[in-house]
Amino acid sequence: MLGRLGRLVPAAVRSVQESFHTLQARTSVMGKPNVIFVLGGPGAGKGTQCARIVESFGYVHLSAGDLLRAERIAPGSEFGELIEHHITNGTIVPVEITCSLLERAMTKSEKNDFLIDGFPRNEDNLTGWNKQMGEKDICTARCLARGAAGSGRTDDNEESLRKRFVTYETATMPIIRHYEAMNLVSQIDASRSPDECYAEVEEILNKL
Repeated sequence: MLGRLGRLVPAAVRSVQESFHTLQARTSVMGKPNVIFVLGGPGAGKGTQCARIVESFGYVHLSAGDLLRAERIAPGSEFGELIEHHITNGTIVPVEITCSLLERAMTKSEKNDFLIDGFPRNEDNLTGWNKQMGEKDICTARCLARGAAGSGRTDDNEESLRKRFVTYETATMPIIRHYEAMNLVSQIDASRSPDECYAEVEEILNKL
């Protein structure tokens, strides 16, 4: 599926930071998982839209960030300290860890339709997904307000957010362009209200 906002110009950095992209990887083999990647800059509203998709379409929402944060505080986790370091510094956790957590969650689910939020974030993530999952085809103010409200996230502070925006622009945008070249990207302008965004999301998913 393919949808476009129109060309982004240098002055429209906010449009990049406040947009999120749904990347659908489908397989023609029945019984294989149907996966939609949901990518976007910090504060773009990915979680809000995923929650509404789950309610209306019955997808299982898997947030790579939530899985990593849960693993970070899990008693006896051998990866906890490493995950904490990457989350706090706005850098990317090794792909093997993220893929393992995603695969574990997908295996536990009784459903076959998944929204994977916040992954893949760079080319290494994409390569790791394709390798490990094999035949399973495939804005600052908002975040700071969430942090002030006590979200429990150590990366909801201004310094971490700046790092996350840089990571998104340099590492994740090439992944979006990769799928866009395959006509597998729908882009939604997330600077609008959640209801306006979801109306467009719903229209896209109803066409699948």
